[in-house]
Amino acid sequence: MKVSEKIELLKKKREEALAMGGGARIEKQHQKGKLTARERLDLLFDNGTFREIDMLVKHRSVNFGMEKVDINSDGVIVGHGKVNGRTVFAFSQDFTSRGGSLGEMHAAKISKVMDLAVKAGAPVVGLNDSGGARVEEGVDALKGYGEIFMRNSRASGVIPQISAIMGPCAGGAVYSPAMTDFVYMVKKKSHMFITSPYVIKTVTGEETTFEELGGAMAHNAKSGNAHFACESDEETIESIIELLSYLPNNNLENAPIVPMGDDPARVCEELDTIIPDDAKMPYDMKNIIESVLDHDSFYEVHEHYAENAIVGFGRLNNQSVGIIANQPLIQAGCLDIDASDKISRFVRTCDAFNIPLVTFVDVPGYLPGVQQEQGGIIRHGAKLLWSYAEATVPKFTVVTRKDYGGAYLAMCSKQLGADMVFAWPTAEIAVMGAKGAVEVISTYRKEINEAEDKAAKTQEKIDEYEEAFNVPYRAAQRGYIDAVIIPSETRMRLIDALEAMSTKTEVLPAKKHGNIPL
Repeated sequence: MKVSEKIELLKKKREEALAMGGGARIEKQHQKGKLTARERLDLLFDNGTFREIDMLVKHRSVNFGMEKVDINSDGVIVGHGKVNGRTVFAFSQDFTSRGGSLGEMHAAKISKVMDLAVKAGAPVVGLNDSGGARVEEGVDALKGYGEIFMRNSRASGVIPQISAIMGPCAGGAVYSPAMTDFVYMVKKKSHMFITSPYVIKTVTGEETTFEELGGAMAHNAKSGNAHFACESDEETIESIIELLSYLPNNNLENAPIVPMGDDPARVCEELDTIIPDDAKMPYDMKNIIESVLDHDSFYEVHEHYAENAIVGFGRLNNQSVGIIANQPLIQAGCLDIDASDKISRFVRTCDAFNIPLVTFVDVPGYLPGVQQEQGGIIRHGAKLLWSYAEATVPKFTVVTRKDYGGAYLAMCSKQLGADMVFAWPTAEIAVMGAKGAVEVISTYRKEINEAEDKAAKTQEKIDEYEEAFNVPYRAAQRGYIDAVIIPSETRMRLIDALEAMSTKTEVLPAKKHGNIPL
């Protein structure tokens, strides 16, 4: 064969691979409102930078007539390219080719690109759209999943791992996304579950739908398995690109500096009037967060899950920070099982990737109730304490209003390693609220019982306690608060603190790993 013929043969093989499952299947994919695997990668990467590897890989199964079945690229496209000029590795499952089913070689391609990502110290993005394990390959397919899971674990905390569920994801396939740092889902088009509605009905008699069981909002709002719910493939990929801009390439680097054009000395005058005079009145903590951060830089994570807590990324003077906050609009900002898990996971993610933590606190305590206690609030709440105590990145805390009891400790107190703690004059730092304290303190109870007008005396003692204890000054006297600041100064003080602690070094005792209360 002549050289020119060899080159033409290669071009033909490339064309076949680029055709994926063929025109009819591609059209069917588009009719569902879904992009193809290659179209998704084209959107993710900077124009012309994606370099595919293993394009010509084929399966080697001979079971059930599979030796006669050709699956282009074995149903998954893998490679690397640039996202906003930074190297990223990715795989994109091709549903038009045998339903994107995962077999031995399909899994080997994903494993290879994950290995390369770890070696290069670059993020890896997985675009999942698969019917699951390729049944014809039997245990070889299961082995493939296992090898991917092992790599998810080994890469965790080393490089950012991002998953997007852009179609079906069932059975063993769901565990790899669950082991990654962030999970996106597309509303109405993606589903994720261990067992399908059909299996559930057969085994338990329960009737449900794909959307109720494993749709985007089911996992974003109820299970917490997914962090983002997007309207389309295009929005999902745009959001992934934005998320990457807040993250470093790996655990040995810092997140990129992104010029935001916002004055670091800007005074946030609106914050001086944001706290209601009535301590029982709620307000939206997101308004405080957005005021303090660089303009338009807040990128919320887990928006629909445990809404009594807020987590997300932002920028202060162009630098990435992780934001954690209580939300007084929801359950008065109380901590519960889900909020504890949500915050704990986010704190550990930021700490793994050298992203400083800023915590805004307005918390009356842990949510009371039999369901919470029996559901394990002690164990889940302990995760929160653990995560903050374990984190060695710069940690800053701003107490805006209530900060009571165990929740005071859990929300990054000085005792859990906060480097700098600021309090507003409206801060109430105490063991408990005034009403509860009056009912507990014996001297108060005695005076109330001896009074003719018990209601008036009770209110008098509540006012007395609030004036003496529900203020930031007792904590400031002990050094538990580094500064009581005017709310409008918050942005400036945080930026100055961030700069001061930018060279922070903290080494924990040598150990294999801690035993976090999972």
